[in-house]
Amino acid sequence: MDFTFDSTTEDYRSRLLGFMDEFVYPNEHYFHDRPGEGSLQWERPAVMADLKTQARSRGLWNLFLPHHAEGAGLSNLQYAPLAEITGWSPEVAPEALNCNPPDTGNMELLTMFGSEAQKDDWLAPLLDGSIRSAYCMTEPNVSSSDAANLVTSITEDGDHWVVNGTKWWSTGAMSSDCKVLIVMGVSDPDADARGRHSLVLVPTDTPGVTVERGLEIFGFTHGAHGGHAQVRFDGVRVPKANMLGERGRGQALAQARLGPGRIHHCMRMIGMAERAIDLMCRRANEREAFGSRLADQGIVQHWIAQSRVRVDQLRLFVLRAAWLIDTVGAREARTDISAIKVAAPDTTEWVLDKAIQVFGAGGMTQDHPLAMLWAQARTMRFIDGADEVHRMVVATRELRSH
Repeated sequence: MDFTFDSTTEDYRSRLLGFMDEFVYPNEHYFHDRPGEGSLQWERPAVMADLKTQARSRGLWNLFLPHHAEGAGLSNLQYAPLAEITGWSPEVAPEALNCNPPDTGNMELLTMFGSEAQKDDWLAPLLDGSIRSAYCMTEPNVSSSDAANLVTSITEDGDHWVVNGTKWWSTGAMSSDCKVLIVMGVSDPDADARGRHSLVLVPTDTPGVTVERGLEIFGFTHGAHGGHAQVRFDGVRVPKANMLGERGRGQALAQARLGPGRIHHCMRMIGMAERAIDLMCRRANEREAFGSRLADQGIVQHWIAQSRVRVDQLRLFVLRAAWLIDTVGAREARTDISAIKVAAPDTTEWVLDKAIQVFGAGGMTQDHPLAMLWAQARTMRFIDGADEVHRMVVATRELRSH
């Protein structure tokens, strides 16, 4: 395994680092201030449109997608250090590059399994950044870590599918730019556990679709991801052509979507942790307490040293998983993907906790990005599968090998 950045990666890194310094960091303050109450709190500042224009003009667009003409054609190993850089500003940078979830995962699904008509209607405008999308899988009254518990129904009625049920944590659905929902539901209740579910594409303006409320995360709206919504489907009718992929293959498609998404999250979390180290070191060098700099205190030095060790270990782990996906495929790399999905939030949350401690009470406020970064890191212990599920996956496969 050679993790030396090739010339293509170095070129993208150089351009992206310049973009971050020139456009992202100077505009972060627009995104850290709540824009308003009611529906306004879920909308993005107007400057985001300018950031997207600037990113696109520099060729920093759709970097995540390797297998499409509108993508950058980068491997996972090439994309990893770029996603890490965007993780330094997760509320701004990924969206500015059209590399933000849930749209990335939804675009990958449409690329792999969408019909030509579905690609024309939904994939093309998503790749262009002119619309957003949402993914509706989790449900409020069941343990959604086990997809067998899902009860939203997708029933056949002539030339249509009829969707009934309630979803929540429907990432992306609070954005006014969200135009399509990818909904998982039970289409074949009598089939075995892996063949009961299907995915259908539901335009947001379809009668019977109601976005009931937005869900905050530790007080943050998570606007970069389009917010997280609770959505009700009451007799929602869509044409049969709106089924994504094959009937009864919903769980398989969901896993195909979640595999790359998980490693992208982990890549960005390395950047979040690196920013925490940067802020922590600056603060430690500048701040004095009891007659000496914080940087001279043993406990602070211990936190900084441990942060460096843990983040560098995590980076190597994530790069190895990226390399495996590129060489043997996501299915063969699934143990490593589950393992980094446990390691990344654990490491990042630890580093951010220590950085907040170095900043004192100020670290908990909106005056610094640490509280927002911590909330995102803590959230990652649920997103795309809870820690406990991924640990179970790793343990099961480890036991099987013996």
